Amino acid sequence: MMNTTHAIGWKAKDFALQGIDGRTYSLADIRGPKGTLVVFICNHCPYVKASINRIVTEANALREIGIGTIAIMPNDTESYPEDSFDNMKAFAARYGFSFPYVIDTSQEVARAYGAQCTPDFFGFNAKDELQYRGRLDAARITAVPNAGRDLFEAMKQIAETGHGPQEQFPSMGCSIKWKD
Repeated sequence: MMNTTHAIGWKAKDFALQGIDGRTYSLADIRGPKGTLVVFICNHCPYVKASINRIVTEANALREIGIGTIAIMPNDTESYPEDSFDNMKAFAARYGFSFPYVIDTSQEVARAYGAQCTPDFFGFNAKDELQYRGRLDAARITAVPNAGRDLFEAMKQIAETGHGPQEQFPSMGCSIKWKD
């Protein structure tokens, strides 16, 4: 499924979500001095599995330029046990997450953000205004040589100017697994 882009400029919604480290995270806890990246991911999606090493690499690079990152797992864990809280801990450890990984048990945050797929990227400027709702890069399930770094370049531009690129390509992934 492909996400549909959002109106640029809407304000990031605050949250209070439990992290795999036992802490509760809010927007203020992860906000970077130059902006914030909110990523909706899960453990079982083939698109996430194919891109998670690149997501971690880009999150580390973004931290260096003042962008904070959080990963939110919104799926129904009863229907998708691979996305359980314990499996989130293992997934984050396996891929060396350097950013909070939190669970959206009620799915209220995913709904508030309008998240549609995993992975789904929301890039905000220092004023918490949405400036990027696009893809990580041109690769999907299989790597694309010299794919370009859409997410990194967009967030770098946001860090420097406060505004994202005019042209943005939607992210593609598995649909969020909503509870009945």
